[in-house]
Amino acid sequence: MKKLTSSLEDYLEVICNYTDQNKSVRAIDISKKLNVSRASVTEALKKLADKEMLIYDRYGSITMTEKGLKEARLVVSKHMTLQNFFEEVLGLDTNEASQNACRIEHVISEQAFNKISEFTKKYTEKK
Repeated sequence: MKKLTSSLEDYLEVICNYTDQNKSVRAIDISKKLNVSRASVTEALKKLADKEMLIYDRYGSITMTEKGLKEARLVVSKHMTLQNFFEEVLGLDTNEASQNACRIEHVISEQAFNKISEFTKKYTEKK
């Protein structure tokens, strides 16, 4: 399977966050959260449905598949780990930490991510 684009990963992350909060998610919610047009959301949702990441009916609900949920959880986990690193280790405020985590989570190598994750765990245990 081809790797998802960073944009599609962002869509999965938003949908997952709504799902984790036991909220139903609509295209308009995603549009507002990501500050993109409804047409862009519709196009992205169709692509994710084609990749079997979610079940999407244009006028119905958006439901993540197991495959989509697994991928989304990886993205969310990466985001949280990087955000924690930026906040706890580097001392950035939450907003800046989250923005940087969102940018980097899509391009960081697995090895670099694992090193940051290990370092952050050790660093926070010592505090």
